[in-house]
Formats: sequence, structure tokens, C-alpha cells
Amino acid sequence: MLEIHQFPCLSDNYGFLVHDPVSKETTCIDTPDADAYLREAAGNGWQITQIWNTHWHPDHAGGNAAIKAATGCTIIGPQEVERIGPLDRVIADAETVTLGDHVARVFDVGGHTNGHIAYHLAEDGVAFVGDSVFALGCGRMFEGTPDQFWASLERIKALPPETMLYCAHEYTQSNAEFALHADPDNAELQSYVAEIDERRARSEPTVPTKLERELATNPFLRADNDDLRGRWGGSAPHETFAALRAAKDNF
Repeated sequence: MLEIHQFPCLSDNYGFLVHDPVSKETTCIDTPDADAYLREAAGNGWQITQIWNTHWHPDHAGGNAAIKAATGCTIIGPQEVERIGPLDRVIADAETVTLGDHVARVFDVGGHTNGHIAYHLAEDGVAFVGDSVFALGCGRMFEGTPDQFWASLERIKALPPETMLYCAHEYTQSNAEFALHADPDNAELQSYVAEIDERRARSEPTVPTKLERELATNPFLRADNDDLRGRWGGSAPHETFAALRAAKDNF
């Protein structure tokens, strides 16, 4: 079984180290803070052997060079990461990467950035989704289009509902405020928000989150829901998504 070590870094990022105790391989999921990753790996007695990037933004790939210099690891990611530094292997939708005998399927989740990818380890029941989707939210649409981003969210929605989504930021309380504004009659959302507030009051993370719960409460994943479409307009789900994303940007 994989071991996943999660830790806060920068102002609101989460770092993830994924370790296979059989092969002794360890991968970084993104690299927002090289010093934090090296320190946390050393604290666990792990040697970093790989980096799996989700997209090119500096708070996700900015630590690549320093970690490689310290460990000699292999850097893997979408081609767009080469905007800020070299990759040892470029990967794209439908390819796979491995950590020991554990296989992660790469899938396209473009929209936040055009080349954004996610990693789904089906046998381990986890997906590392970067900034494509958050607990009760999704990433800003910096480079993509609404129909592209909605298609990406549909790929996430199609994962097994028990999948645990490891997203990259602790944005959940602010996302919850907008979710209640967007979908005020959702009783399950109201219960979820109360739980989130309790967890944050105890300084506990709200990440990872189970896809099944997000499907019932995350307004961006529910842009195909009739009630939300009636409230926010749009003749197609990607148009409702666009209305929700624009409203969140100005909320």
C-alpha cells in the first residue's frame, strides 16, 4: 500500500510525498517549496526518486530544479512545465507513470492551464488533481475555455465515487461561502460546510476530499444539475459552468 505524506507549505499549498514501501521509491506531487519537500522526505527517511507535475505554475513546479539538484530525481510532467524548467519525461493524456508496481493513469484536466493533467491511481483509490478541482471549488480559468474546463470536470466526475481527491490548496472555507451562495437549498452542502468549519477551527485540513461528496455539493461539478442551471442559466452545462466561474471570480 502506498504511503501519502501531506504537509502545508507556502501560504496555502499542500505538499504531497507518495512513497512505495516495497520499491522504496518516492515521488513529489508538484513542488511548491523545495526546502519543505526535502525536509519532509528526510524526516520520513525517504529518498525522492521522482517528481510528478500537474501544471506549469511556479507554486506547483517552482521547486523542480532544486529538488533534482539535491536528489538526482526524474522530473515528469506535461510539456507546458518546460516554460519554467526542463523535464526528463513529457507525458500527456492516456499515458501512465509508475511508482514501484503502482500505476497512475494520466488524464487531461485542462482549463486552469491548457496543459494541466491529473494522476489517477485506480488500485489505490486516489487522484492527484492539482488546481483543476478543489473541495467545493475549481481552479480559476486562466488559460482555458468553459467547454474545455467542463469537459475536464466531466472526466473527474467519471472516476469511481469513492476516489479520494488530493487537491493542492486549502481554499475550502472560501469556496464554501460561494457554494452556499450558488446552491443555497442544498441540505447536504449545508451539512458539509458545518463540518468544514469545525475542522478548520481545529486547524485540521479539509484535503483530501471524497469525490462522492463533491458530486453532491460542489457547484462546479453540478453545472449539469437542473436546479443549478435554472438558477444560473445556460442552455448547456458548460454555459452554466461559465456563469458560475465568472460569479466566483467576482464573489
